[in-house]
Amino acid sequence: MAKEVIRQYLPLLEEEGRGAATDDDTGRDRHYLPVLPDEDPYQAGHRTCAGCGPAIEYRWVLKAAGQDTVVAGPTGCMYVANSTYLCTPYTVPWAHTPIASGGSFTSGVAAGYEALIRKGRHPGPYPNIIVMAGDGSAADIGLGSISGALYRNHDALFICYDNECYANTGIQVSPTTPYAGMTTFTPFGKARPEGTTLPPKNLAKMMAAGHPHCYVATTTVGYPVDLMNKTRKGLNHRGAAFMHCFTPCQKGWVYQTSMTVEIGRRVVEAGLFPVWEYDPAEREYHYFHPPVQRPVTDYLAMQGRFGHMLPEHIASIQAQANRNWADIGMDVPAELREGEDPAKHVRLREETYSMPLNRGVGA
Repeated sequence: MAKEVIRQYLPLLEEEGRGAATDDDTGRDRHYLPVLPDEDPYQAGHRTCAGCGPAIEYRWVLKAAGQDTVVAGPTGCMYVANSTYLCTPYTVPWAHTPIASGGSFTSGVAAGYEALIRKGRHPGPYPNIIVMAGDGSAADIGLGSISGALYRNHDALFICYDNECYANTGIQVSPTTPYAGMTTFTPFGKARPEGTTLPPKNLAKMMAAGHPHCYVATTTVGYPVDLMNKTRKGLNHRGAAFMHCFTPCQKGWVYQTSMTVEIGRRVVEAGLFPVWEYDPAEREYHYFHPPVQRPVTDYLAMQGRFGHMLPEHIASIQAQANRNWADIGMDVPAELREGEDPAKHVRLREETYSMPLNRGVGA
């Protein structure tokens, strides 16, 4: 007789303060240290860069998931940095997959565990199964296999850690590289003064719209408790779940290493990376409304990859941010509307948010 597949339930953490992406009455500038799990399946000793956003994401995700977890990692930064010389920082089972195979490999792991439990060959419970793929894998080379896994509704959490470039192989452009973001494949010059000419692919909305039965969410390393809770919501969801996490890359973006978490907040406060979750039961989006709405220069001025920008490029990015504010149901302040005019940015070098003179310092 087939045995029942018992699944885990992970309780959510209390959210408040700057670590959260929910409304609160006490403000986000106070120090807040929530009670987090003691276990750390992602240990010290890895070889990631100082200030590595994906490494922060890995640690919070695995801390939220716990020890009864199985992880897959397609080729990318976090494969190379974490598995050199047959040594890894994981205390849970981890497997490397080809860059295109994160979805298909994880599908097999999920189906295999269900079969083993039903046949009595694995005591259970069903483990937390996670694949963490970079944007090159999740949004580009491995997009088809992840979409297939979501369509088949395998009980696993598929995560894109998005550093907006192919950082492992030399900071090349990826489908999530923002407009005007400089990469080694999109250098700025006379022919293309903005560098990258195309807008980034809206990966999470693609996944939610194309797979309406799945739990889908966006988050950033700027809101660690939100990141951990969405990890747990995705794992608690019976079926496939997808999470898109914004993870700054100090090497490719050129900023002070201590600013990673702050950049993860400012991208949301500047309206350039809306944080939300999609509820498959209601088939509705629930948007986080940040308490601060910043001009995009507050975010752009922190990074060297935007130091070449001209006034018309900044105005174009502000216009996109304003469209995002409207899409998530927030009013657009007059100051931000004015930022859509290139004339407002002509004297940028002499103003508070100087670029490129103060790049990497923070606004």
